[in-house]
Amino acid sequence: MPPHALSRRAALGGAAVAALGASAPSASAQERPFRAADHRRSRRPNILFILGDDLGWADLSSYGAPHIKTPNLDRLARQGVRFTDAYSGSATCSPTRFSLYTGRYPGRTKGGLAEPIADRSVGLDPNHPTLASLLRGAGYATALIGKWHCGYLPDYSPTKSGWDEFFGNFGGALEYYSKLGLGGEYDLFEGDVKEGDAEYKDLRYYTRILTERASEYVRRDHGDTPWLLNLNFTTPHWPWIADGDEKESAEVARKIRAGDARALFHTDGGSVEKYTEMVEDLDRSVGKVLAALKESGQEKDTLVFFASDNGGERFSYNWPLSGNKSSLQEGGIRVPTIVRWPARIDGGQVSHEPVFTPDWTATLLEIGGARPDPAHPLDGTSLAGYLLRGAELEERDLFWRVRGERAVRRGDWKYYRGKGGTDQLFDLAADRREQADRAADEPALLAELKAVWEKTDKTLLPYPS
Repeated sequence: MPPHALSRRAALGGAAVAALGASAPSASAQERPFRAADHRRSRRPNILFILGDDLGWADLSSYGAPHIKTPNLDRLARQGVRFTDAYSGSATCSPTRFSLYTGRYPGRTKGGLAEPIADRSVGLDPNHPTLASLLRGAGYATALIGKWHCGYLPDYSPTKSGWDEFFGNFGGALEYYSKLGLGGEYDLFEGDVKEGDAEYKDLRYYTRILTERASEYVRRDHGDTPWLLNLNFTTPHWPWIADGDEKESAEVARKIRAGDARALFHTDGGSVEKYTEMVEDLDRSVGKVLAALKESGQEKDTLVFFASDNGGERFSYNWPLSGNKSSLQEGGIRVPTIVRWPARIDGGQVSHEPVFTPDWTATLLEIGGARPDPAHPLDGTSLAGYLLRGAELEERDLFWRVRGERAVRRGDWKYYRGKGGTDQLFDLAADRREQADRAADEPALLAELKAVWEKTDKTLLPYPS
């Protein structure tokens, strides 16, 4: 192991790290460093995997937001494990979803090169194994409710890639009431066109509809069959429309229908207050789904995962991180992440281990008893041994690539090159804000991490010119 690889989190322990200011504010005063429970056994869990959309790392009150109240997600954190150093697989929506569904770097597939997907030319190849198809092969029922953003009909859809059921939108964003997408198309579907007209007409607020659908799914009697539900909210992604904002919704929809290609970006709308309203609504919605899960009697045997698909955007609260969505600075890829599984994992814990999206794919496959496809090797590392058996999580290099930017994290060190083309090195334990460039002080480490990035990059597909 390189001399710089040992994380000071591992060396000092959680209490010392907290004292150094290396972790986010605690979800509760009783939060303690993570430790696996002793040799518990359980059935294979149901998996409820919830994604927020463009939710920033510190947008939850349990992650430090001083003005946003998220009691349901804070409670989830108290009942499970809160990760302070968890990352998305990329800096925008669809590449991260590719990394989750395939367990691989987005650049291993043609569709993953789009940052994000904006037309019908690419998508997730239906022949590529996915988290859903592999778990389904191991006996799971599978469903995806909400945002897909991995390609459009007729060539791409969740039901072509391993999910038994799909209800949601195909594109990267939609107006919350009219369901109009970026091109003015209606974008709410149930299933796909093999079953006839798949458009589903419902002009109520979108987050309400997804919450109802997800609650119905978790209440359903699945018998002895374990299930995977990917619940992908669009909240708090633009446009900045909260529940009840029907006048603003109508104006955005009018502009879309009039041919304004930028209307959905809503650059003339929104505010910190409106964004706060949307995040708090997301929290209430998650709370309703979790309440339905508890009422169903499945809470103990369900692994609940919550995270964002990438860093926050215009009105997000990311302090003290630098950068936002689309950047490989910490604010673009570090995301709030919570895991709860009452049957196997004790609550009230915090983990400072660096992890990223492909790790969760590998973890869920192992926990669900599914084998990865050897023809499509995973880029993530299973955390099952760490979470369930107390195994030490070996340090490894976390890799990211987006157009014009590159990054590698090893232990507490991060190599970063932004669009300016300068290679930089940051000690994240001392400087989460990435302001103190240590490249001149650690030239050998900088060169080593740069070489690691370039070696991995050569194994990926090149960006189209």
